[in-house]
Amino acid sequence: MSLYGMKIEELSGIGKKRAELFNKLGVFSVGELLNFYPRTYEDWSDITDIADVVDDTTVCIRAAVHSAFQSGFTKSGKYIAKTYVADETGVCQLIYFNNRYIDRMLVNGATYKFFGKASNTFGNVSMIAPTFSPDDGSSEVRPIYNLTAGLNNNMVVKAVKQALLLLPEKINDPLPENLRDRFKLCGLRYAINNIHFPESPEALEKARKRLVVEELLVLTLGLQRLKNRKRSENMNKIADDYSLEFEGFLDFDMTGAQKRSIADCISDIMNSEYGMNRLVQGDVGSGKTVVAGSVCYTMIKNGFQCAFMAPTEILAEQHYNSFKEIFKNTNVKTALLTGSLKQSEKNRVREELKNGGIDLVIGTHALITDDTEFDNLALVVTDEQHRFGVAQRARLLSKGNSPHLLVMSATPIPRTLGLIIFGDLDISIIDELPPGRREIDTLLIGSDKRVRALGFIKDEIKKGHQAYIVCPLVEEGMSDLASAEEYAAELMLNYFSDIPVGILHGKMKASEKEEVMRNFSENKIKLLVATTVIEVGIDVPNATVMMIENAERFGLSQLHQLRGRVGRSSEKSYCILVSDSTTDNSTERLKTMCTTSDGFKIADADLKLRGPGDFFGSRQHGLPELKISSLADTHNLELSRKIADFVIRDSNNLLDDRYRGLKAEIERLFRETGDSTLN
Repeated sequence: MSLYGMKIEELSGIGKKRAELFNKLGVFSVGELLNFYPRTYEDWSDITDIADVVDDTTVCIRAAVHSAFQSGFTKSGKYIAKTYVADETGVCQLIYFNNRYIDRMLVNGATYKFFGKASNTFGNVSMIAPTFSPDDGSSEVRPIYNLTAGLNNNMVVKAVKQALLLLPEKINDPLPENLRDRFKLCGLRYAINNIHFPESPEALEKARKRLVVEELLVLTLGLQRLKNRKRSENMNKIADDYSLEFEGFLDFDMTGAQKRSIADCISDIMNSEYGMNRLVQGDVGSGKTVVAGSVCYTMIKNGFQCAFMAPTEILAEQHYNSFKEIFKNTNVKTALLTGSLKQSEKNRVREELKNGGIDLVIGTHALITDDTEFDNLALVVTDEQHRFGVAQRARLLSKGNSPHLLVMSATPIPRTLGLIIFGDLDISIIDELPPGRREIDTLLIGSDKRVRALGFIKDEIKKGHQAYIVCPLVEEGMSDLASAEEYAAELMLNYFSDIPVGILHGKMKASEKEEVMRNFSENKIKLLVATTVIEVGIDVPNATVMMIENAERFGLSQLHQLRGRVGRSSEKSYCILVSDSTTDNSTERLKTMCTTSDGFKIADADLKLRGPGDFFGSRQHGLPELKISSLADTHNLELSRKIADFVIRDSNNLLDDRYRGLKAEIERLFRETGDSTLN
């Protein structure tokens, strides 16, 4: 019987109640227990002399119990026991709370290893409740597991040791020997044994690398097969490329990155066996809309219709006006379709879409309603892809005969991570800004300099410019953070009583938000106090200053998106980060914002400092749960992609019998998402 078919309660010492505790951790079988990897390790091999203990550090000391325990009660009623241990260099006091048996567990005169956080105050060394074991040369690197109430680490350790004894003599390794040898990966038995109970730090590193790479390889291969399976045949091939003709309509030169992205799209449409499924990812202001316009023009000149969906009405209007201006001397017929149009106008646009009288329609969710029909829709463009769910994209795509899909995003995601997360999309990256854009000066200040910063903002407004102030929260009393509503009221009453101030936050009705943004874009509002709803906003070239309160509360990529609302003209622009946080992590992140404006460098830093949560929120875009690897591990992500390419070539797309185990692992990993990638 497979260890995955053997219930956890079949192990000695695990009854029904303890099994339920393991179940809470997602461990139902012995096989799952072996895949329940330690969350961290304690390295007991690196012994620190007591005299060398640094205050507030985690250490392992080897010392003999020096005196009998002294016990009593604290003022709050806690039982407290103290003793001293000593090595050749000094003495350390041990303090235990609510442990009435500690004096029987530590024998006076015996030598132990003690592991835990130590303090050193003017040479007085102490440790509170360190873990300990006899100095008997047992495993020096010890596993620490995720736990739940009622289940301690020793219980998990005992269960795992039993499970390891049940491993069969011959394990079916999903990675065949030729693959392991080629990429210097250890065998599965060695990896499982040493991930739980490492023989040495080096053995742990080998085991971890093997298991991490295998999991990322399985994920990469599964997503690759999913991508190929989901693709439909290219039903809308074109004969001619009109991108050079489109360039002639512009009063500026496109960047090389824009031209490469357009070429990628045209190649997909003209030459690919499958329909285009491409993400064009570029920094704020990098010119993604022009790329979309060029691809739309080529499709229209080849006799097809195009639809461009934006997340807000005001953004849709802005794109509509841009395209109308670009195509003013051509025969391209553009139209706007949004929810706030008069019904008669919506009916007219829908009628012309249905009979082919409109070539390019720009709109919001109004494009995906049942009564919107097309004559010959062959290209769908969505702006800011993370604002649209998969279902919304699918509804728009269903309006045509397998139309091509072009997705645009200004959220910078490290390339390796993007290749994993957008498993169903090819990626083009625009990594150049158009000429003429000036660098945004980013400054980090404490709240004690806020009044001075507000004075600077007022000076900019007096020069005829506009400004944003961003707050993380919208309601008074949620925490000590500034509330947008409260803050706006204070600014209107005091600092900016003679200047039109607007407020924008997520709890406002859509129509109210649209009105505020429109008034700001028309320069009727000079200062906009907002929450992050302006992260993806409209283009207001006249805005030259953004001040972000409590900046430490935002991820780097989010701060970069916000900063991108200014600096959209040739005027000098500024971003002021206000933060009183002194933690190393916050300081490092905010200093990164001040030293670079490259969205992809910022995304890499964000990934290293905060992990992938910033990019995916609480849900990793439907990806299977990873047991040991992390999407922040860019080095092993690159290696897994390299191995995946080799596997595809070497195995005839996983048809070779040597890769049967790997194929089974792909099925198992993706089963939990309800998706079989191998059908």
